[in-house]
Amino acid sequence: MAGNTFGRIFCVTTWGESHGPALGAVIDGCPPGIALMEQDIQSDLDRRKPGGRFTSPRREADRVEILSGVFEGITTGTPISLIIYNRDVRSKDYGALAKLYRPGHADRTYEQKYGVRDWRGGGRSSARETAARVAAGAVARKFLRQCGIAVQAYTKVLGGVRARRHEWDEINRNAFYCADPECVPAMEARIREVKEAGDSIGGIVEVCVRGCPPGLGEPVFDKIDAQLAGALMSIGAVKGVEIGDGFVSAGMLGSEHNDPITAQGYASNHAGGTLGGLSNGSDIIIRVAVKPIPSISIPQQTVTTYGESATVAVKGRHDVCAIPRIVPVCEAMVLLVVADLMLHPFPRSVES
Repeated sequence: MAGNTFGRIFCVTTWGESHGPALGAVIDGCPPGIALMEQDIQSDLDRRKPGGRFTSPRREADRVEILSGVFEGITTGTPISLIIYNRDVRSKDYGALAKLYRPGHADRTYEQKYGVRDWRGGGRSSARETAARVAAGAVARKFLRQCGIAVQAYTKVLGGVRARRHEWDEINRNAFYCADPECVPAMEARIREVKEAGDSIGGIVEVCVRGCPPGLGEPVFDKIDAQLAGALMSIGAVKGVEIGDGFVSAGMLGSEHNDPITAQGYASNHAGGTLGGLSNGSDIIIRVAVKPIPSISIPQQTVTTYGESATVAVKGRHDVCAIPRIVPVCEAMVLLVVADLMLHPFPRSVES
């Protein structure tokens, strides 16, 4: 299957399936001399793993092992291979779905393309694959930290409950990675309400890149905007991406949307940190629309693999919302884009 490798210089290939023995990533192009230990990666994986109060009860420790590319705690410049073993697989939960297509899932499209599909939790199309992305993103984070660049994602909206305030210190103090502590109880109540109804909800994740130098990206087809949007849209639950004011800008006047330029930089950030496809030195602000989880226990219309009409109610261990576990996944994809761009040779003006 093609399409499993991401990046041009900082290249990441993920592998593995939801119910296979393991999954992981191979990173090629990571610079040498970066301090890297398994705990550096584990801290990000712990934010994505299931088993929390508001997530799937599947019990996966998601312990990562570094198999290559690191010697005495330092990257060597050779491929870094990471492996995460699946420890709590229950394929029998999906036995009844072997001959049914689940609405909202990739079951039918995978079979139409490849002539075969792994019905055990969706196989390669499962969100379980994103654990490998998060592991690779943690390596990119270590590199970018040396460059003075920080990437932080957080929940902006969950099931219609919108964060109004933004306090950086609050993001990792609650189960939803939300920067507004006052709306967390309402998010908890919304999750419980939807779970009791056997349904699911979506939300919006915002990602902020701080410390990014101007000039990252390429004009025309390889704009930094396009690369960020493509990376985030590669996440299965993501259905939309906007940068800066995004869709709101369509209703603004030019005099409102333009960011005034001062000797100290830009006076506002409606553009979201990019101009002409290049980073402009301001914070890059991206918002991601996350669809509701398709696995719900409410009966839905479908067909069997033989084309016969049927109904399906998906049982098993599923999240009610991709948030909060998708938050570190969005963060990881942005980390990978920025790390790759930082390694691209690009012309600098004499003044810079």
